[in-house]
Amino acid sequence: MEVLENILSLKGKDVWVIGGAGYLGQPTVALLSKAGARVLCCDLNGRAARFVTANALESSVTPADINTGDEALVKAFVEQQVAERGVPQGLVDLSFASTSRIMEELTAEEFNNVNKAITNTFLLAREVGMHMAAQQAGSVVLFSSMYGNVAPYPAVYDGLGMNKNPVEYGAGKAAIIQMTRYLAVHWGRSNVRCNCISPGPFPNPGVQEKHPEFIKRLSEKTPMGRVGAGHEIAGTVAFLVSEAASYITGQNILVDGGWTAW
Repeated sequence: MEVLENILSLKGKDVWVIGGAGYLGQPTVALLSKAGARVLCCDLNGRAARFVTANALESSVTPADINTGDEALVKAFVEQQVAERGVPQGLVDLSFASTSRIMEELTAEEFNNVNKAITNTFLLAREVGMHMAAQQAGSVVLFSSMYGNVAPYPAVYDGLGMNKNPVEYGAGKAAIIQMTRYLAVHWGRSNVRCNCISPGPFPNPGVQEKHPEFIKRLSEKTPMGRVGAGHEIAGTVAFLVSEAASYITGQNILVDGGWTAW
């Protein structure tokens, strides 16, 4: 009982989740809330508010709109939330960007626009991390992807009229892994941990319904013989934010059903 209450519990922790209304963000927010955390659920264009209301999470989850693409707005957002809520014990950033372009048609402008997501992740992590460092405590969880670790497996996409996972997405996610290591070392003596989660394959329900043959191929490529479900990311996030992970930093944890173990 003591282990559950003192090590695995998130009671009393304030955790900010960026991209909290997305496919993987929603179960993450829900689990963090159930584990006792106060959660700031951040997303674009009112999505967070709609998610919180639809799931009756108002008692423990506060929705907020955020635009991480503007440095001044990021600073203002963080300062406002810290003033109102205090310095968070956890920051979880699930944000991403991508195109549907094949590599031969991808323009420089499109590549650069997508990879502003690297800068956006950095700006938010830096602003929140500096507050955590001043408090000598905190856990930052960034998100990469299996395709930030390995190249897309072409045969999975053959004959389906689908573009394999685009190059700018994987390149950006690979950069997040290195950023994780850098921040972990930079803030290590300040007791701020920074880790990364690389999910995959986690196709959203729309893709699963529209492309059953694609899902079958993904499943066959995975040692566990299936794709991941959204809630299977949430547990890893909760672990990394909790005191159970107090000596883990600078790591990239692959939650991929063994995809990268072959």
